[in-house]
Amino acid sequence: MIKWPCMLKLYGDDELIYLNSLRDVNFECGELLFSDDDYVIDSVGHCYLIKPIEGQLGLIKNNKVLSTDDVLHLIRAHEFNKSSVCLTKIHFFTISDAINSLSI
Repeated sequence: MIKWPCMLKLYGDDELIYLNSLRDVNFECGELLFSDDDYVIDSVGHCYLIKPIEGQLGLIKNNKVLSTDDVLHLIRAHEFNKSSVCLTKIHFFTISDAINSLSI
């Protein structure tokens, strides 16, 4: 079961997209072309592939699970591209906290 909120990680791009629900997945991602290496990360680190299911986008769980350190690395790369936050000050105790930081 998906633990919301989630974030979208597109292959080859450091930008992350905050997703609060499956509705957000369809709204934010409906027009994107996906590769097999794009995935959604939920608040406990489980990864999901994005697949069209019955006219909408759905999430299919794969075997990949990220640690808090893995997610921290993604968040730091995302913030580095924005050049708005000192990277050494970015720390999180949970994946959920890291993903919620994207909603700001």
